[in-house]
Amino acid sequence: MSTGTTAVWGRAEQQDFRSRVRGALLGGAIGDALGAGVSGLSLEEIREAHGADAVTDLVPAHGGRGLVTAVTQLNLFTVDGLIRAQVRRDIGAWHPPTDVHQAYLRWAATQHDWGPDERREGNGWLAGQEWLYARRAPTRECLNGLGDTVMGTLDRPKNPAAHDAAALTRSAPFGLLVGWEPQLVLQLAVECAAQTHGHPTALLSSGALAVMVHGLARGETLDGSVQQTLALLTERPGHEPVTEALQQALGTVRQGIPGPALIESLGATDSAEEVLAVAVYCALVGEDVRHGLRLAVNHGGPSAATGALCGALLGALHGETALPPAWLAELEGRATLLELADDFAMEMTQGPALHSPAAVAAGWLARYPRG
Repeated sequence: MSTGTTAVWGRAEQQDFRSRVRGALLGGAIGDALGAGVSGLSLEEIREAHGADAVTDLVPAHGGRGLVTAVTQLNLFTVDGLIRAQVRRDIGAWHPPTDVHQAYLRWAATQHDWGPDERREGNGWLAGQEWLYARRAPTRECLNGLGDTVMGTLDRPKNPAAHDAAALTRSAPFGLLVGWEPQLVLQLAVECAAQTHGHPTALLSSGALAVMVHGLARGETLDGSVQQTLALLTERPGHEPVTEALQQALGTVRQGIPGPALIESLGATDSAEEVLAVAVYCALVGEDVRHGLRLAVNHGGPSAATGALCGALLGALHGETALPPAWLAELEGRATLLELADDFAMEMTQGPALHSPAAVAAGWLARYPRG
């Protein structure tokens, strides 16, 4: 798999890129935590629990405020796998879907192990983070798809009928590969989605999100990124449900003051294309990140998923400094998210200084082993 063009990085470009990577990962985690306590509740149930304005602040979920779900856990392991792919490229082992799959298997271990297993060679830094060893509403499709070491592929996907949003919600990091061509980013996201989901709408929704984030991380507008995504999707068989959902999201922007009724008109199920459409709509109409995220979680659909996707889009668009500081302050795993975001940005912009035939930073290879 070729990566297309390679960017030349000046200091200002590196700082902008790092801010967008941090924004995408932290924004997604904030949206996940904000929606976790009301996911699957109807709007009436949300208002009964939290008042007429529904969710306006972090609410308890999984035993505390600001706690994330499996959505954020899997995003972290997506990033880990992408860093590993770059590190392994030096030794001629270049197949990113395999490296991402290995990372997802490390996530699967966090769902049944009590804590990090130091005997497991090649685990690296992320799998050593104890707070990740917690079950936070992982989907059956992800647990089953990663329940053995066989990798699902486009020819033989795991869960071929699965069209829920659990592959989509871990796919934003693929878009942060800004040195890649958009169609390759889409292809990688689709191939990695097939590791747990096989339905075309799940696959192409995952690819669509990655292409949108890719445009935003390169400094494009959200509307422009959606338009580019639609153009790429139309070349793919089975794209119609996803492109129609995105076109409906764009059309709904012009239909009046944003609110739960308009959001639920885009869909209130956990079907991947509906979740994507809701997140894109809320990101388009949000006055700022806080407003966009409140819209994204206050409806009768899967609030953690729509919140996470909306947060990733807005974070990639605006960078980390646009995120609500009070929510960031309470976010579980913030230190890990920040450290991994910075490692990813450093690998993508300065990788040859960390590992190449001429230079090997031993500390880096301990964090991201080649094995």
